[in-house]
Amino acid sequence: MPARPVPRLSVVIPCLYEGALIRPALQALQPRRAGGCELLLVDGGSRDGSAQLAADLVDRLLLSGAGRAWQMNAGASLASGEILWFLHLDSEIPTDAPELIRSALARSGRGWGRFDIRLSGNRRSLRLVAGMMNLRSRLSGIATGDQGMFVRRDWFQSLGGYAEIPLMEDIEFSRRCKRRGRPVCIGRPLVTSSRRWERDGVWRTVALMW
Repeated sequence: MPARPVPRLSVVIPCLYEGALIRPALQALQPRRAGGCELLLVDGGSRDGSAQLAADLVDRLLLSGAGRAWQMNAGASLASGEILWFLHLDSEIPTDAPELIRSALARSGRGWGRFDIRLSGNRRSLRLVAGMMNLRSRLSGIATGDQGMFVRRDWFQSLGGYAEIPLMEDIEFSRRCKRRGRPVCIGRPLVTSSRRWERDGVWRTVALMW
């Protein structure tokens, strides 16, 4: 019996004013690209050369209006993969992340999921916050963009994609996904940049998020 084809995975990354970070971040993803993942970057109108710096490191470079919901919908509309993975540019991923996603969806039979996260800083408060975020997500069935949400493309299309709202599009999309079924949770964490937390203060950022 012939082996079933491996579903293609499309990585959709929204970007805005990330000129200092964009090349090293995308270079880190090149082994995944060489392994068959499609890489789409959607720039929301940066004027710092972000798009030009990314051009040779992605399969598709798109320009859209600013706003993650608009950017991610634009990328998803042109993605060719059966699985869509929405990733923040400043996330560090496990080396076998695409395989983890495919296996989790196939094994669980679910249509969507997310990763646990670890914040990049060394402060104990950051480890505590990340643990609380992961626990809350497991209990609530709600995921955030920091957790690297992934979804089968047919699910995404049938749900109408992200609501084009300026904030909390990830929470709103999670709630609609959850009505069809809870997410599959991958325990191998993404490392999410703690730059916002370090800049604005850990507990102040928690309060603002709530």
